[in-house]
Amino acid sequence: METALCSFPSLIQFRPSNPFSLSFPTTTTATTSTFSLRRRRPLTIKSAISRNKKEETVDTVKTQLENCYLLAAIRYKGFTVKQFQELRQSLPENSKLIVAKNTLVYKAIEGTPWEALKPCMTGMNAWLFVHTEEIPNVLKPYRSFQKEKKLEDNDFSGGVFEGKFYGPDEFKQLETMPSRAEIYAKLLGSLQSPAIGLVTTLQAPARDVVMVLKAYVQKLEEEQGGAGQ
Repeated sequence: METALCSFPSLIQFRPSNPFSLSFPTTTTATTSTFSLRRRRPLTIKSAISRNKKEETVDTVKTQLENCYLLAAIRYKGFTVKQFQELRQSLPENSKLIVAKNTLVYKAIEGTPWEALKPCMTGMNAWLFVHTEEIPNVLKPYRSFQKEKKLEDNDFSGGVFEGKFYGPDEFKQLETMPSRAEIYAKLLGSLQSPAIGLVTTLQAPARDVVMVLKAYVQKLEEEQGGAGQ
């Protein structure tokens, strides 16, 4: 009898205030928590994949900047997938064309001489990496493609060459740069001309002077080799 009386308070303690309404907080909380986890898991995986893709894009841009002579931005809005594929195929092998968000490209170039490209960080852009000194040879195929497909609005929005930014109004300077052979011929002619020509050559940019001196040494070596035979 005493044992039965001692167990009653325990039963009364768990009796609900409303006999017609039962509530199980522990079970409900656990169920809600389970549903919450099920909803969050796909979002977490998606965020991780997105973050990895962004990091891959930044790494790709940094890789393309190695041995890069020119990085140019092309207005991408309006391109069809087919047109973009055709454009890629028309460009020479010593170039690379990619589409990437401005924020990711800027993250890759921040703190480098390529940061001068910042004025192009608006709108949708395709990014052209040129891995040769023969800049015009890479830009000409795009001009031909642009004219053929009537993509006048998809022009160059700017580019960086040797740390200097070239806006749309200045971009023609890059497209009309003399080739290496033309520079050699011009500067070699200056070296073989009277003193005033030599002075003009020495006043040229250091990069051009180095190029002509290399060409001059090569010419002398060829002449000496021919005389020895």
